[in-house]
Amino acid sequence: MAQDEQEDTTIYKVVVNHEEQYSIWPSYRDNPLGWSDAGKTGLKEECLAYIKDVWTDMRPLSLRKWMAEQSEQTGTTAASC
Repeated sequence: MAQDEQEDTTIYKVVVNHEEQYSIWPSYRDNPLGWSDAGKTGLKEECLAYIKDVWTDMRPLSLRKWMAEQSEQTGTTAASC
């Protein structure tokens, strides 16, 4: 059996960064710099399913905040005309 055909039995953890972006990381390893535990561990498929459920907006947090500010400014300007 080829190595890529072997079942992945690694236990992963879901990690999240300051931009609220998600990834998986082997549970036995320290988190990469800038990433923290999101509270889910399990097999790869389980962790990816969790991410699919919770990461509903793929835009980084900084972009979402910027877009919200732009929307508020536009709304304020439009209301004052």
